[in-house]
Amino acid sequence: MYGPVLWRFGRAMDPWPEIQRLQQEMNRIFSSASQPYGHEFPAINAWAGEEGMVVTAELPGADPEKLDISVVGDSLTISGNREAEALKAGESYHRQERSCGRFTRTIQLPFHVDAVKVAATYERGILNVVLPRSEAEKPKKISIKS
Repeated sequence: MYGPVLWRFGRAMDPWPEIQRLQQEMNRIFSSASQPYGHEFPAINAWAGEEGMVVTAELPGADPEKLDISVVGDSLTISGNREAEALKAGESYHRQERSCGRFTRTIQLPFHVDAVKVAATYERGILNVVLPRSEAEKPKKISIKS
């Protein structure tokens, strides 16, 4: 048996492509509603303590030599370029979800950073940035005299 056919201007019209497009659009709308932070790249995690902060960023396929990390006051910026994978002759993508090209991500830090002591490592696609708190921002222990 055949699916439903609509007649429009004397011609048969298949509604399924339009229904599939509508379903994809609804899935896109509702899938992003459950994610509070959106789809920024690179995805990061950040931990803060008394001595400073650690930020990790997922950067699979990025060349660590081409990454730029900068700290100004209480802002960290990670930027770079992720090259597209070269396809062999006769190959084409079946699905391509990993983006490529230039990217920049800036995050606000909860304190000012000692930019001279910032350290970064890159291993297995994860960038790890250690951001020590500036001395003026560190909590001070105040002794009580009696």
